[in-house]
Amino acid sequence: MTAMIALSLSACGSGNKPSTTGSSPAATAAPVVTASQPVKLRIVWWGSQARHDATLKALDAYTKKHPNVTFEPEFSGFDGYADKLATQAAAKNAPDIIQMDPAWLAEYAGRNQLADLSKGIRTEDIDKSLVDSGKFKDKLYAIALGNNATGMIYNKNAVDKLGITPPKNGWTWDEYFQFGKDAKAKLEKDKYVLMDATSDYTTYSAYQISQGKGYPITEDGKFNFDKDTWLTFVKKYAELRTAGVIPPAEIASTDKESDAKLDLMNNDSVLMKRTFAALFPGYEGVKPGAYSLVAQPKGPKSSGWLKPSMFWSVSADSKYAEESKKFIDWFVNDSEAADILTTTRGVPVSKKMLEYLTPKLTPADKLQIELIKNVAPDAQPFNAGAKGWSNYTAKDYKSIGEKVMFGKITPEAAYEELVKKAKDYQ
Repeated sequence: MTAMIALSLSACGSGNKPSTTGSSPAATAAPVVTASQPVKLRIVWWGSQARHDATLKALDAYTKKHPNVTFEPEFSGFDGYADKLATQAAAKNAPDIIQMDPAWLAEYAGRNQLADLSKGIRTEDIDKSLVDSGKFKDKLYAIALGNNATGMIYNKNAVDKLGITPPKNGWTWDEYFQFGKDAKAKLEKDKYVLMDATSDYTTYSAYQISQGKGYPITEDGKFNFDKDTWLTFVKKYAELRTAGVIPPAEIASTDKESDAKLDLMNNDSVLMKRTFAALFPGYEGVKPGAYSLVAQPKGPKSSGWLKPSMFWSVSADSKYAEESKKFIDWFVNDSEAADILTTTRGVPVSKKMLEYLTPKLTPADKLQIELIKNVAPDAQPFNAGAKGWSNYTAKDYKSIGEKVMFGKITPEAAYEELVKKAKDYQ
């Protein structure tokens, strides 16, 4: 009788696979999964080796608890991840469980490529603002995996060795640029202090909002680059490039975030770069105790913002949406998962899990929390990215910025290209 009731409830709870057009039901219903039926879930994420190792360990732990569920993991660094996922989703072959960046959520949810997660995952211990960050048009398509904040990572061991004053919270952009010049004066010729941010949309966004000009692309999809602010920013980096404070273009363009060898922080090419709190465990895993965090520089206003570190989403084409949701619920709300994952995806979103973990946190974990606390008091509103603009901010901006870095175009001409290219998205 118990088995019959369970099967009946399972059948009632399993809905049709969401339509990819949003206007017609899917041709086939999702299968009803019994406790003994084998299920293989494809799951994809990006990150550092520390995150990869912890996630694989978590998958093994889940399979031990649910022997019928196994995983087909796909993981990589951040570079290339977005392109591969977009190709898979367009072909209706996306993994069941997808690590989703907040900047892409509107794109995927707006194209009906994600499943509704409103039911089946416990969110009562998560701050409402974090839960709502996974919504698109009032429907929940993503579950936040960590609290996060923008910031700067720097090699404190190298700074101490150089005998220069380390950066501090509350510093200004002028102080940031001067720090670069002061440190460069004590560095060998082929070492650099700051990253070249000419082609980095995230850093420029921070700079523009700190000048009181708002985000370069507004949340409702309007082009809002302030010409004078952008030219000032780009020309400052040209000055720093000439002075050797930032790497030459041929070196700066090789940076691969979170890669153990190709990230310019990890291979000692630069002393400081823009980062997020949730990425810190990856750097710590490569060089334990070498790095520290500080808030981003300020202008007349703050430049930092808080955000969900990343999400889990479920593909609208998944045959195992219910099983995927059960896994996500365990991942976020179970103490065994918390012990394995710690802060590899940012500060845990479940208040109960954070309280449970706090006595066990390492000094590096606490640095993440400290950065979030330092950014929070005057944090800028988080802009998750406007629907339809992801290629512009991730690809077009980078391409145009790199032309400036390599001296193929003037800053003024580059700005006109930004304006012209934006018309394709409006």
